Amino acid sequence: MHSEPQTSRQARARAAEPIAIVGIAALYPHARGVAEYWELMRRSTPPCSCSQGGVAASGLDDLDIDVARFGIPPAQRGSLNRMQLLMLEAAAQCLVDAGHDPRSPLGGRTDVVCATSFGLDRQLANALRVEAVRYTRDLEAALAAPDGALSAAGAREAADELRALLTGRLGGSPHDRVGEMPSSIPARIAAAFKLHGRTVSIESADAGSFVALAAAVDSLRAGHADAVLVAAGQRREGALLERALDAKGLLQPDAHPFAADGYGLRPGEGVSALLLKPLSGAQRSQDRIYALIRDCTLVHHARPGVFRYSPSTSHRLQAAAAAHHSAAVPPTAVQYVESAAASMAPVARADLDALGALFAHRLPGSIALGSAQDRLGHTICAAGLAAVTKAALALHHRHLPAQAACPKADPLDLSGTAFRFTRTTEPWLCPEADLPRRAAVVGSSLTGTVCYLLLDEHVPKAAASGAAAIPAAAAARRSQPVAILAAAGSFADRRTADDFWRTSLHADDRIRPLPAELLDRELYFRPGSTGLAQTYTELGAALPPPKQPPPGLHIIPRRYAAMDPAQRLILDVADQLFASCHTRPADLRGRGLIAIGSSLSLSRERRLNAQLALPEIEQAVKELAALRHLTAEDRDAVVKLARERFATADEVLGPVTLDGYLASGAAALIANEFRLSAVPVAVEAACASALAAVDMAISALRTGSADYAIAGGVELPCNERDLVLCSALGLLSPTRITPFAAGADGFTPGDGCALFLLKREEDCTREGERILGLIRGVGASNDAKSLIAPDADGQARAMREAFGQVDFGPDAVGYLEAHGTGTRVGDRVEIDATTQVYGKTSREEPLRIGTAKAAFGHTFAAAGGAGLLRALYAVRTATYPPTAGEGELNPAIDLHAIPAEIPRRPQPWTSPPDRPRRAAVSSFGTGGINYHLLIEEPGGAIR
Repeated sequence: MHSEPQTSRQARARAAEPIAIVGIAALYPHARGVAEYWELMRRSTPPCSCSQGGVAASGLDDLDIDVARFGIPPAQRGSLNRMQLLMLEAAAQCLVDAGHDPRSPLGGRTDVVCATSFGLDRQLANALRVEAVRYTRDLEAALAAPDGALSAAGAREAADELRALLTGRLGGSPHDRVGEMPSSIPARIAAAFKLHGRTVSIESADAGSFVALAAAVDSLRAGHADAVLVAAGQRREGALLERALDAKGLLQPDAHPFAADGYGLRPGEGVSALLLKPLSGAQRSQDRIYALIRDCTLVHHARPGVFRYSPSTSHRLQAAAAAHHSAAVPPTAVQYVESAAASMAPVARADLDALGALFAHRLPGSIALGSAQDRLGHTICAAGLAAVTKAALALHHRHLPAQAACPKADPLDLSGTAFRFTRTTEPWLCPEADLPRRAAVVGSSLTGTVCYLLLDEHVPKAAASGAAAIPAAAAARRSQPVAILAAAGSFADRRTADDFWRTSLHADDRIRPLPAELLDRELYFRPGSTGLAQTYTELGAALPPPKQPPPGLHIIPRRYAAMDPAQRLILDVADQLFASCHTRPADLRGRGLIAIGSSLSLSRERRLNAQLALPEIEQAVKELAALRHLTAEDRDAVVKLARERFATADEVLGPVTLDGYLASGAAALIANEFRLSAVPVAVEAACASALAAVDMAISALRTGSADYAIAGGVELPCNERDLVLCSALGLLSPTRITPFAAGADGFTPGDGCALFLLKREEDCTREGERILGLIRGVGASNDAKSLIAPDADGQARAMREAFGQVDFGPDAVGYLEAHGTGTRVGDRVEIDATTQVYGKTSREEPLRIGTAKAAFGHTFAAAGGAGLLRALYAVRTATYPPTAGEGELNPAIDLHAIPAEIPRRPQPWTSPPDRPRRAAVSSFGTGGINYHLLIEEPGGAIR
C-alpha cells in the first residue's frame, strides 16, 4: 500500500472547505419524498415487502410523472428512458426542498452529475427492436423452407404480423438515439431548470454515487461550479442483471445488510438527489443546511482477474484515515456509521475490522451502526446516495434511526466492539457543547473500490469560523496546470498514436464500406430511404478489436472472450500508453483515477439482453394469427427452427459475464490488470464524453483527491444498431463526413480509443518527469436549451470559462481542433461561437482550424480524445495538421471574422521564442453539452 504523497496531502488540506447539503429528494417504492423517506428509516419494522426478498417488477412504475412540466416536446416523449423521468422528478423535488422555485433560473454555475448503472429501458428496447429485424427474417425463412409450414406469401404475412407486434411493444421513434443516452438525463434536467454548468452521467458499479459525490466535491472545491445537483438511480430494467449476479454467486433474495452468513445482495430500486454548495456559498444564500460533507475519499484495491468485492482491511483503513486527515476531524468524533456495502459477511467484517482499528479505544457500543438496505435492498449505483441521505437526515433531525433485525439469520456479532445496532429510533445525544454530531458512510464496489464519506451536523456557530481564504485558494486551484505524461490511441485501422498522426498529416481518410460482419446489407442497408429499421449509409471507419490480450497480461481465454470489444480495445491502448513513456504502472504512487468516456451500455449487454428476451418473442410467435391453423407441435417446431437460424448457440451466463458488459469495467480492467490504485469510472457526456472524462480528472488532480489519472474515451459505433438509430434521426451523411464544407450533410461513424496519463505539473517538475504537454484550462457548459440543436452562446460560455483559468488570451492560441460534426448548421454554429471568443482580439496570424473527424469519422465518446491527440501532436511537432477532404467552404461560415483558415496540407507552426505554442480542443455533445480545453507545450521545449 503506497503512502499518500506530501503534495497531495497539502493540496487536500487547502481544499477542505465543507460542502453543504442544502436540498434532498428521495423516490423509492415505499417513500415518494424526503419526509416519507425519513419516516421509512425511523420505523423499527420495515414495510413487509422490504424484507420479503425476491426479485419483483419495478416498484416505481406506478409513479405518474407529468412530462409537460419539464417542457419536453411531444415528438420526443416516446423516446425517453424511464430513468430520465424519475430523475427529472427527483431534481424538481430537490430544488423545491432547497427553497428554490424550479420555474426560475438557479443562478451561478450549477453542475448536474447523474449516476446510473447498466442499460436503461430504452437502450435495451432499441437494441432488441433492431435485433428483432433479424429474427423476423429468420422466422420467415423457417416458415417458408422447403419443408416449412407455410407458403412464401404466408411466411411473409406471419413475419409482417410479428414485426408490427414487436414494434408496438418495443416502441420506436426517430429520437431514440438521443432519448436512450444516460447523458440525456442531466442534460434534460439542465434544460428544464436552466442550469448552465457541467452535465455528465457516470457509472462505477456500486461506487457510482460515491464517485458522483466525489466529482461534485472536486468541482466545487476547484472553483468550477457554484452548486452541484447530484442524482443517482437504479431501476429493474430486465432479468439480465439478476441472472448475471446469480451466475456470479452474488444474488441473495433474502439478503440482510448485517447477516452473519450474508453472501450477496438483493437488488433494490430508487432515486436520490442532493443539491450541494460550498459552505460559504450556502451561508451567503442563507440556505437550510441538512449536513456538511467534510470529505469523500475513494481508494481502489487492484486485483487482476474476475471482478469481486475487496476484503482488504488495510485499504478501508487507508480511505478512512485519509478522509479524517483531510477534514482535520479525529476518528474519535464519529458516533454513527451508515453502511452502503453489499450484504456480504466478508465485506461487512472487513468494514468493521478497519473501523475498529480506526476507532480503537472507543467504548463498547458507543457507535451506532446502520444500513438503509434493510428497507431498500441494494440499489447498486444509488446505494451510496441513499446512505448519505439517511445519515444527513439523521444529523438534521438529531435522531439515530432504527435498524431492523435480521429476520432469517443471525446478525453479525458486535460484542466487544465499539458498535451497536439501534433497534428503535432514539435521540442522538450531543457529544460535547459546541461540537457537531458526526457520521461516516462506508461503501464498496464490485470492481474493487472502497469508499469513506465523512459528514458533520451543521452547527452555525462552529461552521462560520475559519473559511477566510476559500475564494483565493479556489482561484489558485482553477489555474493549476496539469501535465500530459503519455498519450496513446487507436482509430480506424491505425493501431498506434504515431500512425494516427501520420495519417492526419497525409490528409488521408480511413472511411470505407463496412465489412459484412458489421453490417448485414441485405437486412439493414436501404440507400436513399429513411425509417426506424434501416440505415441509408454503409460507410464507417471501422477498427477490428484485438483478438488477444497484451503480452504482459495473463487473462484466461474464456474471460477475454467474454469482454466487450471496447474493453479489449482499451486494454490494448492502455498497454501502448505505458510502453510509450518512461513511467511504469508500478511507478504511479498515491491515489489515482481512471476516467473513461464511454457509452454506459456496451454492445455486449444489449446483445445478452436480446438473447434473454428471445423466449418472450417466441411466445408472441406462437400467438400469431397467421399461425393459428398450425398445431401446437408445429408451432413449437417453427420456433425451434427460427432459434437455430437466429442464434446458433445460446451463451451460458457465468462468473465473468457481468464483468464483460459493465461499462466502467473498461476502466476497472486498466486498474486491476495493471495493478493501479486508481478508482475506475465510465463517463458519458454524449459526443463530448472523452473531454468530460479529462475534465473530471483535472478537477481531481487540482483538488488533490487524485495524484495521477488516466483519462480518455472509447467507443465502437460502426455497428448496425448505431447506424439504424442515427439514420432514423437523419444524423448520418449518405456519402461521407465533410466538416465545414458546402456539401456537409451529416457525419460518418468511426471506431476509436484514446488515453492520456495525467499528473500535476508541479509534481512532474519535482520528480524530473518528461512532459509531453500541459493542460492549462478546461471549460464546460450546458446550453440549457434544446437537446438537439447546437447553441453558439453555450459553446462560447465553455470557451470563456477555459480562458478564465489561464494568463493568456485567445490571440495566443495558434491551433483549434474543432468538433466538426459535418452538418451545415452544426459547423456554422461552432464557427460562430469561435468568432465570439477568438474574433474579439487582434491576431498576428490566422487561427488554424482542423478536425480529426474528416479522416477518422465521428468516434462518439472517443471524439474528444481524437481531438486532444491531434492537438497534442500538433504542438509537439510544431505542425498545423491538415483536414482531409476538398471542396468549397460552407458559405455560411465566415472565417475572416476571426480570422482563421482550414489547412488542406501540413504547415509549419512558428511562434515567438518567448511564447509556447498553444492549442485548443472543442468537443460538443447532444444535449447542449460543451467542452473547451487549452493546452501548451511545456516550458523549456526544444525548438
